[in-house]
Amino acid sequence: MNEPLRTDVAVVGAGAAGLYAALVAADEGASVALVSRSPLAQTASYWAQGGIAAALAPDDSPAQHADDTLAAGRKAARESAVRVLCEESPDRVRHLQELGVQFDADRSGNLALGLEGGHSQRRIVHAGGAATGRRITRTLSALAATHERVRVLEPVAATAIATDGGRCTGLALRARDGTPLTVSARAVILATGGMAALWARTTNPLGAVGSGLSLASAAAAALADLEFLQFHPTALRLDGPRDGFLVTEAVRGEGALLFDYQGERFVDELAPRDEVALAIHTELERTGEPAVWLDMRAVDVQRFPNIAAALAEVGLDPTRHLLPVAPAAHYTMGGIATDLDGRSSVAGLYAVGECACTGLHGANRLASNSLAECLVFGRRAALAATGEPESGAAAAGGEAEGEAPAKPGEGTRAALWRHAGLRRDAAGLRELLRDPYPLARMIGAACLAREESRGAHQRSDHPDTNRELDLMHTLVEDDAAPRFERWQ
Repeated sequence: MNEPLRTDVAVVGAGAAGLYAALVAADEGASVALVSRSPLAQTASYWAQGGIAAALAPDDSPAQHADDTLAAGRKAARESAVRVLCEESPDRVRHLQELGVQFDADRSGNLALGLEGGHSQRRIVHAGGAATGRRITRTLSALAATHERVRVLEPVAATAIATDGGRCTGLALRARDGTPLTVSARAVILATGGMAALWARTTNPLGAVGSGLSLASAAAAALADLEFLQFHPTALRLDGPRDGFLVTEAVRGEGALLFDYQGERFVDELAPRDEVALAIHTELERTGEPAVWLDMRAVDVQRFPNIAAALAEVGLDPTRHLLPVAPAAHYTMGGIATDLDGRSSVAGLYAVGECACTGLHGANRLASNSLAECLVFGRRAALAATGEPESGAAAAGGEAEGEAPAKPGEGTRAALWRHAGLRRDAAGLRELLRDPYPLARMIGAACLAREESRGAHQRSDHPDTNRELDLMHTLVEDDAAPRFERWQ
């Protein structure tokens, strides 16, 4: 085994959450190892079309933002996490501006604030229209690559979390050529993204299969709310490689409409995502049609150049054509259970961004709260991680060995789409308990345990909401039976 790399903080994942956490920790004086499976600026955050939700308008407030977030969460969101996000996100937007991110502005030079489903005010900040993720990750990647206290390890995959006496002490890594590496650290921050690509139809890059959740679970960390997987209502429904391409909710905020196969509107386009996705799914079940139609002809397409470019590749012109869309697995609202500073149930191990679960999103994520979450909780986790003591095991460079979590097969992806899609029932979920992929089994167990319908979790055999489960979160640890817990 090679001599371990010693650092104060190791960050796994170079999306918005990981990059921002690495920069904050480095600016606090910590040495940082930034581990990225792919080259910088090629992560899932790069493709994020949504903006950042922040109460920046004169007639808006963090309290209004919080009310909208709690309403979208369907009485399952953790109020303390919601308050933190809504109060701190405006400062995080301002900090990105200081770092050089150029956000879209109106003719007067003020931030151009967009409207998205579930928001009562225009509060969505975009950069380059639907290219917000691209702009942010490019800027943060350039800063991380040149920061004197950040060492970038790419392309390198984390294969195991090192622990000693119940405390995280570092990481086992493997370079693309197979060379094993070890990092010893006072704290590890996982920022590895979500697991929506475990479903057969997804808006996510195919690598988004919950690798961080699998690593954390193998290290005995608790996972939470795995039953809450958000399906985006408007993903392209086409044969070929552009199937599942996400058409951002922002286009509906700018006037795009949804029509059934008879040309009739059937849903409030600006309702929260769970409502819109379920309405489309119900319509498709009723008619047997593969898609409904999104009409962008009244939208200024110049505001969404990457959407126009993607559509042009498949011969669609949004100024003339209706777009075939249907729901697809999009966002992981559950994840590694953490407190409001990103601490997991394993000392020294943190998680931020989509791989984490603070309880912020409840049963349904409010649009564009995810990039805000990356920044707000990325900063909080970085500040907490730099305060972790140096353990004897970390100082000695204790080794961790392991293989990267196994990749799911197509059978797993098909099974999750079939049994844990927009509607689930006990018979199908029990099938998942026999799936060869451990994370799929835990998802099935969490879905089975929540015998109700709430937000993104719809049980056809339990169609009503159980008020006794309000504010309750589902905790899963390895193959143990799930349990419910109320978080403050």
